[in-house]
Amino acid sequence: MNLFLEVAEDTAREAGAILLAEFDRPQRIDYKGEVDLVTEADRRSEQFIVSRLRSHFPGHEVIAEEGGGHEQPSRYRWYVDPLDGTTNFAHGYPVFAVSMALVEDKELVVGVVYNPVSREMFAAMRGEGAFLNQKRIRVSRADRLARSLLATGFPSHKRTRHPNIHYYWDFTLRSHGVRRDGSAALDLCAVACGRFDGFWEFGLKPWDTAAGILLVREAGGVVTDFQGRPYRLAGEQPDQAGSEAILVSNGLIHAEMQQVAADIAARTSSGERALLSG
Repeated sequence: MNLFLEVAEDTAREAGAILLAEFDRPQRIDYKGEVDLVTEADRRSEQFIVSRLRSHFPGHEVIAEEGGGHEQPSRYRWYVDPLDGTTNFAHGYPVFAVSMALVEDKELVVGVVYNPVSREMFAAMRGEGAFLNQKRIRVSRADRLARSLLATGFPSHKRTRHPNIHYYWDFTLRSHGVRRDGSAALDLCAVACGRFDGFWEFGLKPWDTAAGILLVREAGGVVTDFQGRPYRLAGEQPDQAGSEAILVSNGLIHAEMQQVAADIAARTSSGERALLSG
């Protein structure tokens, strides 16, 4: 096994054990914003992951969600979400994961997402396929949006002004339904293994998506922005901007999802202009 992947899997599995040990204890919850939570489990998991990566790869840069990373110039950069699904975790809802990805020269090369509750290890290497507990996975074969099950998420900031409610409404009516489970990393894994046929969301960070993006691509899926351009992680392009919206699918329904998203955007933009002019 590739050393990078081996270390990532072992580290994610041990960080998951830390989360499980904390899961049954009373939660100490802090706030990064009005409703954006962080728990002691986030911090302990992140501290362990960063320490482990630094011990194995001292020359690598580590970007971690809670700010405990190791930033330095390097051709190698790790993106770490020590607890994706913090709100679920804090409320005792057992849907959360550890997500880790390695970028080499601005290209995703390794991604792992570990669900400690189900003991599911999703892993991918560039050009080597995607796997769930060492068994190869593929995206679904659903070829119509009307026969698809989708997923999305909603931001913890600017919730009253966020446009995703319009997308949620339309995509729900045009599909078998839309699930909102509170972990973008696990949503992406679900597309990779065919449980979901598509996913979209706005404003995600690189540590939310990096591992899942590689898993979807290696499982045969497609990841773009709403205009159909390849999705870019913030910080991995010269302009540092990254893509605002992510659109993910099995590839077969991608054009249909993109058209629906474009129709919604045009309609909601026209409605907003009418309200402003009135």
